[in-house]
Amino acid sequence: LENKQASRKTTQRPLINDSEGHPSSSHQSLKGTSKWASSLENLLEDPEGVKRFREFLKKEFSEENVLFWLACEEFKKTQGKKQMQEKAKEIYMTFLSSKASSQVNVEGQSRLSETILETPHPLMFQKLQDQIFNLMKYDSYSRFLKSDIFLNHKKSEEQEENSPEAQTAAKRASRIYNT
Repeated sequence: LENKQASRKTTQRPLINDSEGHPSSSHQSLKGTSKWASSLENLLEDPEGVKRFREFLKKEFSEENVLFWLACEEFKKTQGKKQMQEKAKEIYMTFLSSKASSQVNVEGQSRLSETILETPHPLMFQKLQDQIFNLMKYDSYSRFLKSDIFLNHKKSEEQEENSPEAQTAAKRASRIYNT
């Protein structure tokens, strides 16, 4: 009898619902600003997070860092030598050349010459991309998490999460009083 009760205890879990009424688990992935705050990687995987981070970096005059990082991620997926050459040249001219319009500040870019653009490979910018990632991670990312852009988005997100209950209460009240 004791063993049966013990096994029943382990199999029964309280049903917990999330804000939309769906069953939730403790392993549920974080969403929105919570996800962004957990790591720069998570922030960069979320299009809305990237948008807000870019907005912040623009104010700090360092938007080119995230644009370079994103361009390198896209470059890794590029197929075909001709497309790779074109994209590599575009990255070089936009971010790495001494005449670049959005030059990033990375060590070793002076060693990158236009000759490497002739024989591109998916990871050719990896070391420079890692430098920029670390620069963002240990510099601008921590400031972003304290910025008005992040905090205001977090606040509006929290208000949205709380609004469905408020709306349903208002609908109930309007039905009761026929307003």
